[in-house]
Amino acid sequence: MSSKMDIDHIFIFTDDNGKIANELVQFGFTEGSSRVHVGQGTTNRKFYFDNFFLEILWVHNEEELRSELTKQTGLWQRADYKLTNFSPFGLCIVNTDETESLFEKAFKYQPAYFPSGLSIDVLTNEQNISLPWTFRLPFKGQKKNETEPTDHKNGLRNLTKVEFGIKNYNEKDEFIKQFVGQEKIKFTSSETNNLTLTFDNNKNAQTKKIDELNLRIKY
Repeated sequence: MSSKMDIDHIFIFTDDNGKIANELVQFGFTEGSSRVHVGQGTTNRKFYFDNFFLEILWVHNEEELRSELTKQTGLWQRADYKLTNFSPFGLCIVNTDETESLFEKAFKYQPAYFPSGLSIDVLTNEQNISLPWTFRLPFKGQKKNETEPTDHKNGLRNLTKVEFGIKNYNEKDEFIKQFVGQEKIKFTSSETNNLTLTFDNNKNAQTKKIDELNLRIKY
């Protein structure tokens, strides 16, 4: 049984300048802070919960995204998902000693918006473009967000399960094998690349679908 992995945050690329996040607000999510990723060409809208945050991400500067620094990350292929068929999802795993084997062959990305010497470990997953862009931040453990709102009108609090539907699913994929036995993070075969987020163990037995994001929220 593999060691437990926790999720720091998940991003979803969109091509509508983040307008789709209004649907999440209408659903009852309280919006948190947003930021521009200087030098990376992306910006976001975020929603914080007790144990993770959801990031709606989009391109605001194509030149920065395709610059020498950022191009090697493969983020541009994620952003252009409708043309490239790459998964628009990003999975940030909490940096713990247990994640060393997962990120053993990771690419070191030093973004312009990080202090010098701090780099993100990235698995671009270009061997299977249906898999999420997977990464961990340089600091250990889950970052506490005391300044962000975590009370939502719909009452949702904790992310209890994440399921990535994978179009080109291959159970022999080395990346997927690292997640066998994980209770919180699942990869399953699907006709499309999609994401299901389950909150509070689906106690209301309700599901909200947001088709533009290929997202299902179970609560």
